[in-house]
Amino acid sequence: MDIAKVINSKKFMWDGKTYPDEKTASEIVQKYKNNGFETEVIQEQEVFYIFSRKKISEVKVEEKPT
Repeated sequence: MDIAKVINSKKFMWDGKTYPDEKTASEIVQKYKNNGFETEVIQEQEVFYIFSRKKISEVKVEEKPT
């Protein structure tokens, strides 16, 4: 399994685990979402993989002193 995938022009990282069923994967996805992550679940054969990326809620730009 690739550790990173681009989905809809966004880079997602695999959490490194496999999940035996959709119910288990959905429970983990909800935990990621509660912590501010975007998620994608990929099923290959009978195994589920979760890919996530942290949502950016605010961009802070620091000005350099002149």
